[in-house]
Amino acid sequence: MLNNSTRIATLANFISLCRALMAIPIIYTLNYDGYEAVTFLLILTATLSDALDGWVARKSGAVTNFGKWIDPMADFVCIVSVLGYLSLVDRFPGWFLLFYVIRHFIISVSAIYFLNNSDFILSANWWGKWSAGVTSFAIILYIWPWNAFPRLKELVLLSSTFLLIISLIIYTKTFYREYKRLNF
Repeated sequence: MLNNSTRIATLANFISLCRALMAIPIIYTLNYDGYEAVTFLLILTATLSDALDGWVARKSGAVTNFGKWIDPMADFVCIVSVLGYLSLVDRFPGWFLLFYVIRHFIISVSAIYFLNNSDFILSANWWGKWSAGVTSFAIILYIWPWNAFPRLKELVLLSSTFLLIISLIIYTKTFYREYKRLNF
């Protein structure tokens, strides 16, 4: 049955899992001079796979509950792994990593609460999708600063922060509506 939302083994979910695992070669290539092009291609592939998995799921009629969970989790694992490494070697601001992890924790704990207490399955919102893409762009700019625009990396990072805050507000509203639905 193609439309079974409880399926786990789908092409879209496989793409999401591969995105999470891409953090390993990305971090590996960051350690060595001469691998800049490979690192860039890996980050670009991870970013594009975020759009690809959703497209594949919708086109094949295989949007699953697991996919709704693994897609943002794959974004989180890949981004936090790379940000953690870059922050550790002082190539990225640690405050953003902390903010990103706290935001994700708030959303995850709320989503798990509602998953355990109702039939509610959280889906990614477009603000969150855009923030993942802009965050990836910020990572690229911190790895390879574009010297023609010296403040571009800070501007992109602030844009990412703004999008992440907007998506958190939207998720919070969604959780509040679900809370009201359960309790009234």
